[in-house]
This record gives sequence, C-alpha cells and structure tokens, in this order.
Amino acid sequence: MSVEISEELRAILAEKETLKALGSVDKDGVPHVVFKGSIQVAPEGHLTYLEILETSQTNKNLTYALWFDRFVTINVVSKERRSFQIKGKPRKVHVSGPHFEQKYNEVIARVPGAGLSGVWEIDPVEVHEQTFGVRLAEQKRDFPFIGHLDQDLK
Repeated sequence: MSVEISEELRAILAEKETLKALGSVDKDGVPHVVFKGSIQVAPEGHLTYLEILETSQTNKNLTYALWFDRFVTINVVSKERRSFQIKGKPRKVHVSGPHFEQKYNEVIARVPGAGLSGVWEIDPVEVHEQTFGVRLAEQKRDFPFIGHLDQDLK
C-alpha cells in the first residue's frame, strides 16, 4: 500500500542540492547504495528514477526487486541536513513509449553522449524522518526508560 509523499518532502526532493541515495540488494542479498540525483516525485505521487546505464548494478537490483516483490530504500538529505528514509517497491520500468522518449530527450540534452536504460516507478510504502533531533525526541517519547542515569540525575 502506497503512502503519500508530503509537500515538504516533495519540495526537498526537487531541490538541486538535495542528496538522494538509492539502496537495493542483489539476488544474494548483498547491499548496493548509490547516489542518484534523478530521483523525483511524479505528479501521481510515486517516485521516478532515471537509470542511465544498461549494465548498472542498480538496474539489475531494481529488476530483481520488481520480479520478486522486494523493497528498496531511498535516503534523502536536504541542504539543511534534514534526513528522510523512504521505503518503496519498484512497480514498473518504462523502456519505450512516449514517457520514456520524453525522459530520454531530457537526459541527452543534459548529458551529451548518455542514454537512458529505463524510467523506474517506485511506490513509496513508508516515509520516516531520520534527522537526529527528531529521532532522539521520538526515542525519549517512546522509550522513556532507555537512557543514561548519569544524565538523568543532573
């Protein structure tokens, strides 16, 4: 079941300075994490990712995730150093057709000599803010007995 990406996170994902890491695993469960600037939120609410290289490990892992109903993760770090983790499932890859052609033309205009292997669609399933201050506050709220006594006695 998909979740909605908030307007705030949509804006962060649209910023050029935002770092976006895509994590996937291969058929043997070996993790693979790479920074991918082409990850965006489509108007329909799913994430899109443009894979340039036909033979990339990410492309192989996304295909595996699509075939075997596996998760991928996307970690987003804003220019203000806020961090979000999006857990998602690849649902489709466009390798031809009008949508693919539009994205292909955008890619070759930006990166001469490049191509486009596929336009991946990823359904977001969970979104969690991972910024340290937010996570610390959640931990103190949800697990009040976890802590250090020396700090509690001050």
